[in-house]
Amino acid sequence: MKPEHKKWLVRVLIGIVVFFNLDAAFSFILQPERYSPGFELIGVPGQAVIQGMGLLFLMWNVPYIVAMLDPNRHFVSLIEAVVMQAIGVFGETIILLTLQGNHPLIEDTAIRFIIFDGGGLVLLMIALWITWRGRKAKSLLTE
Repeated sequence: MKPEHKKWLVRVLIGIVVFFNLDAAFSFILQPERYSPGFELIGVPGQAVIQGMGLLFLMWNVPYIVAMLDPNRHFVSLIEAVVMQAIGVFGETIILLTLQGNHPLIEDTAIRFIIFDGGGLVLLMIALWITWRGRKAKSLLTE
């Protein structure tokens, strides 16, 4: 595959993750009442917490978007995105495994986040691998 095609493949992989992350962010911000019950949060305070989570999702996407623009030039942002996604998966797993009491709604929500972020982690790791191999091949050609 040509380097330019690989670059676009990487952009698409990152773009898929960005799309779903931003969709979740805007859903949380614009329709918090749909998501607050999954966290056992009720009323206006619960909705505000969910909206705050949506804002965090927006903030966390900055390195993803930067990496998507040019994965070679912004390779560090791609690494940051992979690390951030991995922290999410592992952190959510720890929360699920250490959750005390009977909270089926929170358990279901945690499992959905683990699957969601786990899928994103796989796509980002593939994007990182393709980009890293391309950078390695390019550096070998210039030696």
